[in-house]
Amino acid sequence: MTNTNKPEQHDIRHDDHSFDGITFEVEEEEHTQEGHKVKRRGIYLWPNLITTAALLSGFYSIIASMNHDYLHAIYAIFLAALLDGLDGRVARAIGAQSAFGEQYDSLSDLLAFGVAPAILMYSWALNGLGRIGLACCFVYTACAAFRLARFNVQIGVVDKRYFIGIASPLAAVIVIALVWVSRDYPMVFATTQLSTQILYAAVMVIVGLLMVSNIKYYSFKQVDRKRVPFALMLPVVLVFALITYDIPLGILVVSIVYALSGFLTTFLARNQTE
Repeated sequence: MTNTNKPEQHDIRHDDHSFDGITFEVEEEEHTQEGHKVKRRGIYLWPNLITTAALLSGFYSIIASMNHDYLHAIYAIFLAALLDGLDGRVARAIGAQSAFGEQYDSLSDLLAFGVAPAILMYSWALNGLGRIGLACCFVYTACAAFRLARFNVQIGVVDKRYFIGIASPLAAVIVIALVWVSRDYPMVFATTQLSTQILYAAVMVIVGLLMVSNIKYYSFKQVDRKRVPFALMLPVVLVFALITYDIPLGILVVSIVYALSGFLTTFLARNQTE
């Protein structure tokens, strides 16, 4: 007698062979112009090549810091910052934006702007503080990770005119500019003095907290699409003149002014909403 209550058995077949064996491949869902979801394999070449170059720059900076080659470590982080600004523009220009690219860019940023500056500062000055110096550098790195993770989940939600918290590349510029200036003026910034080491430790913590704060920083993203008054070129020329006179000191001053400008930007933005 046949048991009619016995459930039917079906052969389980996997139609998706994207990840079988040891195949190295990426598959993403994209929306067509008609609004349909389609799965596409592969990644966009040029934006991800630029991101890889930024990742390499951050990695090289870490190696240079460990070898006490601080100037090359500084240059490598600057190069990573330039490449970080370039990859997104290239992706938008050729229509090659993707979720993979966004995540890969964030991982590259964490290494280049979260880990590399912390190792640079620790190797340069904070190793004399022992575990305290190590902890302050870790706070900076952890805050950079928090900031990048928050940025990823808030894409498309926040006002694109502002960064919420100082951007990680700009935070890294503050750190490396400080190391650069102290390298050029060792009599003023003596890294063997306890007071200087404490100052640098405080800077690492403060800059880290600025990354995870809700302070608004103008992103300058709208400047690309808008005309500005011609008179605006005068302060720009003055800024370039300052930087040209003493490049490390000029970059440090401009980056500190920008870091402080967030408090004014937040105050003005709050008054506009009230």
